[in-house]
Amino acid sequence: MKIPRIFEDLAGKEGTCYLLTSVELLSVIFNCVVKLEGARRRHFPGDDFIEEAKMWRAVASVLLRAKVPGGRACCLLPAQKGRSLVAGTTRHRRRDIAAGGLRAARPLSMNPGIQKVEALDAGHFVRVEWEDGSESRYPCVWLRDNCQCPHCFLRSARARRLVFEDLDVNIVVKEVALADRKKISITWPDEHASEYEAEWLKKRCFSEEARAEMREDLFLPERQYWGSDLQLPKIPFEEVMYNDESAYKWLCTLKKVGIVLLTGAAARQGELVKLGHRIGFLRLTFYGPTWQVQDKADANNVAYTTGKLCFHTDYPVLQHPPGVQLLHCIKQTAAGGESEVVDGFNVSNKLKKQNPQAYQILSSTAVDYTDVGVDYCDFAVQNKQRIIDVDSRGQAVRINYNNATRDTVFDIPAEKVRPFYAALKEFNDLLNSTEHKFTYKLEPGDIVTFDNWRVLHGRQSYPSGSEVTRHLEGAYADWDVVMSRLRLLRKRVLNRD
Repeated sequence: MKIPRIFEDLAGKEGTCYLLTSVELLSVIFNCVVKLEGARRRHFPGDDFIEEAKMWRAVASVLLRAKVPGGRACCLLPAQKGRSLVAGTTRHRRRDIAAGGLRAARPLSMNPGIQKVEALDAGHFVRVEWEDGSESRYPCVWLRDNCQCPHCFLRSARARRLVFEDLDVNIVVKEVALADRKKISITWPDEHASEYEAEWLKKRCFSEEARAEMREDLFLPERQYWGSDLQLPKIPFEEVMYNDESAYKWLCTLKKVGIVLLTGAAARQGELVKLGHRIGFLRLTFYGPTWQVQDKADANNVAYTTGKLCFHTDYPVLQHPPGVQLLHCIKQTAAGGESEVVDGFNVSNKLKKQNPQAYQILSSTAVDYTDVGVDYCDFAVQNKQRIIDVDSRGQAVRINYNNATRDTVFDIPAEKVRPFYAALKEFNDLLNSTEHKFTYKLEPGDIVTFDNWRVLHGRQSYPSGSEVTRHLEGAYADWDVVMSRLRLLRKRVLNRD
């Protein structure tokens, strides 16, 4: 096994920029290995990696006990703008880190100790100096708002009891003290007393690095983009149903890749209801808790025909479209009926680079959608959605595109209509490019699960007949429900808070 570059550098190679003492450097390495093990276990549970990570932890432990000439400084990697100081970090973790930024970053120790605490800025901030040399600054209004005492916080519900009307937004501390290096105590001007555990504070540090870590921990924002080269992830249905590690792997992969195929379910209706119970519950819509995709006379949805379905997301006519779609193959036609999927976020990124103006039009123009009919009940739904929903940074967070239910009503000025169509045509062409779309055919017992906010899906046509030749059962789940189950499974599988 090739020794990683980080250990080669320890062997005496000179870096071009000296940032840390050797002892500090070794501590960083040890913490990085610990973090690597935890991160990979969260996303890719597996015995092989865990054993390798344990080995490197042992190596790092030995290095930590080694004697280092006093005063000598080492550098892990040459400091270059735009590069991480630690080799092998994931792409979304590569940030500009200067020497000062390193010390302000959130340390990875699970049992942080406090070296010193003091009030700053006339009592409006509390500064905590940690035993590893890093520091955190906490606004006093936030500390008072998040007092953990029984009067201010209902522990059984994990909810705040303090009413906002009673919060002084200009509050300052009267006194702050350190208790046994594991907690701080604060006395407020009205003599109310608050205590904060070191680990609780550390997790909520306001540094950029700490906030990024917390976002990753809570929301798992990492994405793996794909095109026609997709290696469709597959997991046995029974394992997902009865094994927590498999269920955890399923949901982690669904969040990261956007699509997972579950295999080996029974080829009969009702399997999706079981899967819904596994994660929590399914999303009820106007088409029912589950719905049957097959050729129907007088179809109330284009999916209930044998014709080709172009790439689309389901239900943009709803203000909050379903986050996850489940399609269970019960019967499959011999000819045609292939399924197609495309990574909408990947294509959106391509469009943004290729034609920023088209991206701006699709991410800012409100498109009218309509759906009228009778199924689970009668319905008449109208809504406006942008084809590409973006966050505050301009990154795509949801695709709302369904050509079948796009309304004839278009509530924009006439002179903006043609530019919109041109932008949508370019986006649609990218979706249908052989470089981006992936084609596969479901077999009876397969359940494809995918991110309806990200993955657009379609179907090739198939011959109609006197009998039903193709039958899928479909259902939806909301991302709130799915992410809730993912967090609970992570806690159970990894035995962590």
